[in-house]
Amino acid sequence: MPRPRQLTRGAAAGATLVVLVFTAGCTKAAGGGDTPSANSSAAQQVQATSGTTACTPEKYNGGVPKLDLKTITVGFAQSEKEANPFRITETQSIKEEAAKRGIKLITTNAQSDLNKEIADIQGMIAQGAKALIISPLNSEGLDPALKAAQDAKVPVMTIDRLLTTKTACKDYLGWIGSDFVVQGQRAADALMKATGDQGEVAILLGASGVNVTVDRTKGFKDQLSAKGSKLKVVAEQTGDFTREKGQKVTEQLISANPKISAIYAENDEMALGAVAALKGANKKAGDVKIITIDGTKGAVQGILDGWIAGVIESNPRFGPLAFKALEDFYGGAGVVEKTIISDKEYTKENAKSELANAY
Repeated sequence: MPRPRQLTRGAAAGATLVVLVFTAGCTKAAGGGDTPSANSSAAQQVQATSGTTACTPEKYNGGVPKLDLKTITVGFAQSEKEANPFRITETQSIKEEAAKRGIKLITTNAQSDLNKEIADIQGMIAQGAKALIISPLNSEGLDPALKAAQDAKVPVMTIDRLLTTKTACKDYLGWIGSDFVVQGQRAADALMKATGDQGEVAILLGASGVNVTVDRTKGFKDQLSAKGSKLKVVAEQTGDFTREKGQKVTEQLISANPKISAIYAENDEMALGAVAALKGANKKAGDVKIITIDGTKGAVQGILDGWIAGVIESNPRFGPLAFKALEDFYGGAGVVEKTIISDKEYTKENAKSELANAY
């Protein structure tokens, strides 16, 4: 078994932070137990875990029954319609891992409607789900659903978007996701490199009300400032993480700001919409440098085609880690507050060889 490479990162006062980069095989994570082995470079790998104590059935929400994961029904609440590769892959990963483990799974899709996600979660509890995995639509607003889960003693594991003002081991077990601030920082570094650190930049912001948008924006802007970048952000507008809106907004931005020479898109769907807008404006590949975040096949192919300068990965294959967390919870090892995954980067140097690992 290879030894994990330890890194140094800051942690809030009173919290413990273990930082591990797994290169192969398996290793021990905070809270005990082996992390799942990565069968390919497409699998999620744990980079860091943090939290003061591991959450167990005895500690969660005043105590919940200790159950056998293989004998209960688990519910998965998907937040957005599966019209983009991230959500398709996320749901597929949950379903495949449940099937692999022989776990009965019920799934719902909120179709990007917060009230529907609340109703979906309440409905799964009514159907007998004894544990839930939730991909929140917004970082706030799920209170009625979380209250229903608390009342029914149903533990909730969250993935992707963080419930920013809720308490781990009370409102939810723990969270698995990417470091979105770091993603923004890496996007800034990539854009400075792609542009020679010169030019005017437009930002295609993600959806409002989610920590992903806030963090990716903060990371990007703070990094430009920290590096003393000469790039100038001249426009920013939400594209709601959709291709259609990304195209429409880009059309507006390049019309109002014809000197824009770079675009930071906070997800691949908006970036591909921006590519469509640039083509419609008779721009040539490479005229406007685009850096984006996700790691979809379409965006990585965009690098090969010359339209996209680079992609920072945000890996949606949460299934193995999410079910491992539930297994650790019921098995007594416990679940840490935050599990941060390690995301790679697609560049013109590796896009061809890594295309098969994109989603």
